[in-house]
Amino acid sequence: MSPFAVSPADIEAAASQLADQIVRTPTVRSVRLSTLIGADVFLKLENLQATASFKARGALIKLLSLGPEVKATGVIAMSAGNHAQGVAYHAQRLGIPATIVMPLGTPTTKIQATRGYGAAVALYGETLDESKEYVDKLISQKNLTLIHPYDDPAIIAGQGTAALELLADQPDLEVLVVPIGGGGLIAGSAIAATAKRPGIEVLGVEAQMFPSMHQALAGLPIKAGGPTLAEGIAVKSPGKLTLPVVRDLVADIALVGEVALERAVAHCLEAEKLVVEGAGAAGVAALLADPARFKGRRVGIMICGGNIDSRLLSAILMRTLIRDGRLGRLRIEINDRPGALAAVTKIIAEHEGNIVEVAHQRLLADIPAKLTELEVLVETRDPAHLAELVGAMEAAGYPVTQPVAIRL
Repeated sequence: MSPFAVSPADIEAAASQLADQIVRTPTVRSVRLSTLIGADVFLKLENLQATASFKARGALIKLLSLGPEVKATGVIAMSAGNHAQGVAYHAQRLGIPATIVMPLGTPTTKIQATRGYGAAVALYGETLDESKEYVDKLISQKNLTLIHPYDDPAIIAGQGTAALELLADQPDLEVLVVPIGGGGLIAGSAIAATAKRPGIEVLGVEAQMFPSMHQALAGLPIKAGGPTLAEGIAVKSPGKLTLPVVRDLVADIALVGEVALERAVAHCLEAEKLVVEGAGAAGVAALLADPARFKGRRVGIMICGGNIDSRLLSAILMRTLIRDGRLGRLRIEINDRPGALAAVTKIIAEHEGNIVEVAHQRLLADIPAKLTELEVLVETRDPAHLAELVGAMEAAGYPVTQPVAIRL
């Protein structure tokens, strides 16, 4: 008899139901992360689901459990995007009317995708907890059935099937790293993983702005909020069903900041060639932030989602280039005469810098009238290369008054 609302047998049964109904996502060894950390690192690519998230698993299991009358009346869910798409996608497949309430700050890409699956979408509240208020109102008005994003045995069982697949692919894992929002994925994964491989260490990861599970386990007041990149795990209220599972089966919870999340998203795209959202990259962020913890071990990481706005992804990549010293802004005073700009650009070219942007500032009051200020955005290999460019410029008589390798 399982001490939790979900047993390993429930997860095995869910896996049978999901066979041929969802994508059996691959587990791949990350050569780059393994080399960087000095470990054997494996990524479970749930971003390759039809809806680009593990949420499709639990959503389908829950929808399949509903009776004919409930299916005819319709279902409702509150979600920051991934659960919304999972419910909408499978509800459309099964012919079930679906209404989704999403927080106001939900990325446009997730809103459009949810509508594209045929669901009625309403935007309400700043957080999932505030969205829940409107969900309760619609339930009472329209007699809809709630598909909770995490605090439901069927949802937990469905999410746990991802860990079953991961361990089927890599049965000798020593550590399993799982992002935490409300706890559905980590609860299901921990139940499945510890049953399949007793002694495995399950490590949870939360965004520093939303450490609600960490605080709840420590008996602290929940203080969570802020504009996090990991909106998919930005949950203020841990699940009542998931909390005891995490307390008993999860060894620890790592908290990762916004810079770490950005670096992880950028790493996934640049090094792994994977499009991963902030929440989906949380496990990678934990690995990169504390490599000593994982050194020499066989580590499995849930890449749990890939729904990220393209504009945001672009900004993250540019910010990462700047942080890493591969993009710098140089401000240079030169004589305002023909050929001066060409001389500067020649120096940059000779030292293999790549000019991204250049602008003249002739009308500034704080420089002599016969001078002009150049502002050059230049791509370099690393901070040392940028310093080399600055040194060459000054040696040629072009003082760089404000070299900026921008640190955000």
